[in-house]
Amino acid sequence: MDGPRTIDELEERLSRPSDAAIATLRELPGDIVILGAGGKMGPSLASMARRAADAAGTPRRVVAVSRFSSEAASRSLTERGVDVSRADLADPAAWRTLPDAALVVYMVGQKFGTQGAPGRTWHTNTVIPAFATDRYRDARFVAFSTGNVYPLTPVARGGSLEGDAPAPVGEYAMSCLGRERVFEYAAATWGTRSTILRLNYAVDLRYGVLVDIARQILVGTPVDVTMGWVNCIWQGDANALALASLRAAAAPPTVLNLSGPETLRVRDVAVTLAGRLGANATIHGQEAPDALLSNTQALQARWGAPSVSADALISWVAAWLAAGGETSGKPTRFEQREGAF
Repeated sequence: MDGPRTIDELEERLSRPSDAAIATLRELPGDIVILGAGGKMGPSLASMARRAADAAGTPRRVVAVSRFSSEAASRSLTERGVDVSRADLADPAAWRTLPDAALVVYMVGQKFGTQGAPGRTWHTNTVIPAFATDRYRDARFVAFSTGNVYPLTPVARGGSLEGDAPAPVGEYAMSCLGRERVFEYAAATWGTRSTILRLNYAVDLRYGVLVDIARQILVGTPVDVTMGWVNCIWQGDANALALASLRAAAAPPTVLNLSGPETLRVRDVAVTLAGRLGANATIHGQEAPDALLSNTQALQARWGAPSVSADALISWVAAWLAAGGETSGKPTRFEQREGAF
């Protein structure tokens, strides 16, 4: 399966709904609100929700909520049939203006800038979820979290499981665990149903772990392999699995690791990408015996394996960058082992 070659093809593929996403929206009625829809994943997920609802034959509104600093992003969503609601979700008054909804995808979060403004990170990652669960007490939620709530684990173990005790490293990861606790509180207090998705890492051809490695190779920057292994998933699959996981929402929350099933060795990925890019990979460091890894067997038991394998995704990234495809310039900093962002 060839990868996207143009921005239009990329956007179409990122927003193409899976059978499971369509079936979920056929089963679950009501409008959909996507909170924090202006980020890297939000626009394509909102577009997918619109397409899935249409394919399911279930008329409803899909409302994307964000400050939308980009007029182009807002206009693009409107053209695709998504309603746009501009709101500063850090402002308590903003919540009174939002439409009612039966289904909510929660995507608000802050990671980068935590070291310089930890208070803002904690407010974004713990206070705003409290606003959301209060406003939509009776809705079904899918809430994005992160695999950073887990500790580094021995590579041979195969990644952390959802039942493992969290042990977040750094204030970003701690605040993300705080976000999860807010959803647990809402479940215990109001019976609010949710699925918490611990994601690491989504790959759009413009950003993601594989893009980070490929760009380092192209500019001659050494690839640090101290964080020697990673998980990742095609963003289109992450979007589809998020929508499908509305069906799993429960009180207490259902927790699922969201990533691809493969454990990728960073050194091997760098060598493969270098070969496909016609460049040399300079390797720096030595692999530590542990890494931030997630086991996704629970997710696959529900919905099956992602549609795009890691090998295919590596090929897509190489072809995209070799052809001069645009990138976002927003590195994941996946190599960070001390939780400092």
